[in-house]
Amino acid sequence: MPDEYTPKALMLINDSSSGDSISSMISSSKLGSLAGMAGLSASAGPSYSSLAGYLAGTDTFFDALTDKFDLVRHYKIKEFPRTSCRNILKHKLSAGYDQESGIFTIKFTDSDPGFAQSVVNFAVSYLEQRFFDFGVDKNLLKKKNLEDSIESTYNAIVGLQKKIGNLEKSVSSGGIPGSVPSIMLDTSIYKLELSAQQNVYTQLKTQLEMTKIQMESETPVFQVIERAEIPERKSGPSRSSVCIIVIFAAFFMSVFMAFMFNTFDNIRKDPVAMAKISGRRRTDCEN
Repeated sequence: MPDEYTPKALMLINDSSSGDSISSMISSSKLGSLAGMAGLSASAGPSYSSLAGYLAGTDTFFDALTDKFDLVRHYKIKEFPRTSCRNILKHKLSAGYDQESGIFTIKFTDSDPGFAQSVVNFAVSYLEQRFFDFGVDKNLLKKKNLEDSIESTYNAIVGLQKKIGNLEKSVSSGGIPGSVPSIMLDTSIYKLELSAQQNVYTQLKTQLEMTKIQMESETPVFQVIERAEIPERKSGPSRSSVCIIVIFAAFFMSVFMAFMFNTFDNIRKDPVAMAKISGRRRTDCEN
């Protein structure tokens, strides 16, 4: 039996702000019709940890792993590739939540420690992205939107500055005769737009810094504590356990064989029993 390795990753899931927010999120998402299967209904006390556990057991999650790591080829599957890969992942991948610590753990077992590590870390990134897509952490989503807006505004400012510079350079070099008034007008318009974009940029930067301060004072809903590392020691199989099982199996088999041989020997020594066996054989031959 080949050695197996089981790397793990740790995530902190904050359930303190779950409840009505997650109920409304589930009801407005595509998970609404399936949430009851994972105990995510409002009456069952929905939580972000139960959502994470549910996501880690969906076919969509398993199929994402299958496509990412080409598990059909990795496990040499010939028939029913999707179903077979899902069954393998259900056996090899485990996810669990500890209520006392708030830690959510993902593990994966394989004979290749590097491959197992990659699977676990992809699973973590997958769950992290799904939580982000659901908009669970409002501050994180707001931060991402602000960063995107700041980048867009910055690019607009750079573009306007280049246009203004080109126009001013055209005027200083003489430009096309009679076009100077038009160029000056365009330059003024671009400068007004540049000023407006600079004001927007300043406001966005202020909002971003305020959001960061607010995020530092709050516990995020989903936070990666520790990503998986390549394990140095195997997780199984235990050679001692295998040896003990084999020894006990051999012992019980030897006892069974001893009883069986003893029974056959007693039958051979019993003339009545042998006569019955001989009579049955003659009857079978005549028939």
